Amino acid sequence: MSKNLKNILEEWKGLEEEYQQLQETHRMYLKKLDELSKLQNSCSSSISHQRKRLNEISQLVKKSSKGPSEEDAKILDEMKEKIKNRPNAFFQMEAFLPKKNGLYLSLVLGNVNVTLFNKQSKFAYKDEYEKFKLYLTVILLLFSFISYFFVSYRLSDVILNFLLVWYYCTLTIRESILITNGSRIKGWWVFHHYISAVLSGVMLTWPEGNLYHIFRNQFLAYSLYQSFVQCLQCYYQSGCLYRLRALGERHNMDLTVEGFQSWMWKGLTFLLPFLFFGHFWQLFNGLSLFRMAQLPECKEWQVSVCGLCFLILFAGNFFTTVAVVRQKLKSRNQKPKSL
Repeated sequence: MSKNLKNILEEWKGLEEEYQQLQETHRMYLKKLDELSKLQNSCSSSISHQRKRLNEISQLVKKSSKGPSEEDAKILDEMKEKIKNRPNAFFQMEAFLPKKNGLYLSLVLGNVNVTLFNKQSKFAYKDEYEKFKLYLTVILLLFSFISYFFVSYRLSDVILNFLLVWYYCTLTIRESILITNGSRIKGWWVFHHYISAVLSGVMLTWPEGNLYHIFRNQFLAYSLYQSFVQCLQCYYQSGCLYRLRALGERHNMDLTVEGFQSWMWKGLTFLLPFLFFGHFWQLFNGLSLFRMAQLPECKEWQVSVCGLCFLILFAGNFFTTVAVVRQKLKSRNQKPKSL
């Protein structure tokens, strides 16, 4: 046997040993996957059972709360506190368990499991979502600025509206995945992205004409201002969330939003005038479009639909923000009384 062939056989023998080891590792991996699947199903069924039993015991506690002794009342109060905190514990557990996709994700992605099973992956996906939002907002800000001041071609408007449609559709998908993985986003701040996607889509289909050109600069100025405010929010909310997470006051999967939430009360109230101005601009856009729809020369259905979308955005944004501010002011007024 030649020396060259002998060296080749030795290399092959070493490779065969590594392959056998790889097969064994892969077999163990498949076994662990099977065990993991069984543990996940066991946890999910146990949580469902716990929820059912918790509701039953909660009803019994309510019935026993009528006229108990002082000692019994103390025990019942402790039990009520534990019952109150238990759903949050279930929520934290379910964030690491596979679950069925909601209607929207099922329509878009099908029955694909989008649950991330470790904290690093969840946080990395959340961080990527925040970066995506910031980068696209800056691009939209620049594009709106160029379209408003320097370019007046229909093609540039189409590109801007297409970007807006893609941006909001992508946000809704990413937010649905983040909610599946434990992010707590208030309902309206998710739903208003669906309305914004519809609004951008309708603007994209609005044919060029006299009415379109009348509203064009108003819409571009609004888009420019909205992108500017969103940049402010992304920057300041990210810093605030980082600080609150370090203090243990916020969850790791909490996100920045295009609005105002209770955790922003300390340090971010200076954003409120910017937000309210944007809300009333949405109202102004909606009323302007409805006035335009009453003109005899108005034949485009896009005018009324865009006006309706703007009014829905104003109502949702304005009343949600007012509710948050009112709740915080009420809680602040109640604290001195309790002391």
